Amino acid sequence: MASLSVCQPQCGGFSFEYSKRNALLEAEITKLGCNIPAARKTGTTICGVVFKDGVVLGADTRATEGMIVADKNCSKIHYISPNIYCCGAGTAADTEMTTQLISSNLELHSLSTGRLPRIATANRMLKQMLFRYQGYIGAALVLGGVDSTGPHLYSIYPHGSTDKLPYVTMGSGSLAAMAVFEDRFKQDMEEEEAKQLVRDAIAAGIFNDLGSGSNIDLCVITEGKVDYLRPHDEANKKGVRIRELEALPESGSYKYKRGTTGVLSKTVIPFNLEVVEETIQTMDTS
Repeated sequence: MASLSVCQPQCGGFSFEYSKRNALLEAEITKLGCNIPAARKTGTTICGVVFKDGVVLGADTRATEGMIVADKNCSKIHYISPNIYCCGAGTAADTEMTTQLISSNLELHSLSTGRLPRIATANRMLKQMLFRYQGYIGAALVLGGVDSTGPHLYSIYPHGSTDKLPYVTMGSGSLAAMAVFEDRFKQDMEEEEAKQLVRDAIAAGIFNDLGSGSNIDLCVITEGKVDYLRPHDEANKKGVRIRELEALPESGSYKYKRGTTGVLSKTVIPFNLEVVEETIQTMDTS
């Protein structure tokens, strides 16, 4: 009896038990004529920056389903409380339900304390929930807001770790957005300068990441005021070229004049048709 209650010591080195299990499962599934579901890559660019009087959050509006654009104008900036908003990247359902749940809990907390919740409180509630699920909730978040202690900005990873920084980016386009921040960020920026910086960072993600696209949404949070700009800008308009090519007109239009391309040969086959009978039927709409 005593030997059964003793914990077995862990063996050193790598363990390939799960690899063998997965190989056996794959073989059995293949025999049934089924395929193992493949992992799907999500795409998003979200970011935030702390400026002189508050926080600016930004996000693109493209939602992807594998290689398909499922929604061109989805909202990725979620309401948490009157002074706190949160950008979400990853699985859309996870970001929606996670932010709604924390928003509901913070509302109860606010009613019991009689004051607006602090950003640190929202950060703690989000990270504890995500850590409990060990990354199986695919929600990468950028949390920002202004409370009694000033503006704050956090990045929250799906497994529950957090960072508190003056500017953060997340999502598949985060590297391009971070390059813009690292080049142009300054302490104590004015609001318009911060909005332009976030706009350019999201645009960099849109132009350099296939999973990000469409419009640019901004949320400016200051003390006692929230300005949700949706959409703030349209990064890549259809039919407008970024660079002009020599073969195109100066306007950059995709339409070419007749005769631009030479015709090598032309054959016309006439059809002699005669209308025998023509009738008109009225559609019954009763």
